Amino acid sequence: MISLLLAMDQNRGIGYQNDLPWRLPRDLKFFKEKTTDQTIVMGRKTLDSMNGALPNRTNVVLTRDQSFMAEDVTVLHDVAEIKELADKHPEQEIFVIGGSDIFSQTMDIADRIYMTFIEESFPADRHFPDFPLEEWQETKREKGIKDDKNPYDYYFIQYDRMTK
Repeated sequence: MISLLLAMDQNRGIGYQNDLPWRLPRDLKFFKEKTTDQTIVMGRKTLDSMNGALPNRTNVVLTRDQSFMAEDVTVLHDVAEIKELADKHPEQEIFVIGGSDIFSQTMDIADRIYMTFIEESFPADRHFPDFPLEEWQETKREKGIKDDKNPYDYYFIQYDRMTK
């Protein structure tokens, strides 16, 4: 299974100057719970924004740069290789974690979307692509807990693909 995992604001913003435009610790906790001991796929800029591979995960970078190498990272150069990886390991959930170009390239092969939707607007220079809602069914929605450290209204939403 290939799943997209992201947080976005009400304008589809997902990033600003190679970082998250907000601080939402409960979303980071959700991300960690979903991806620990799993495979995560990202673009090179997303890897750079995290200052290297995340621990306790299989880190995969999708890049056009044939010479790219990074410590503790598997490098792929074609979206088809992500599908092959998922097909070889049907018992695993492969998490695509960004950025916007990688989300655009993998939308057609994704089976699920985990979206933290933040009811707020932030400055953003990276956006989640439009996706055909008629192909997706919302299967779960949970309101996030708002508090001093998580000051926005937000929802954890799961979409599952209906047709493929």
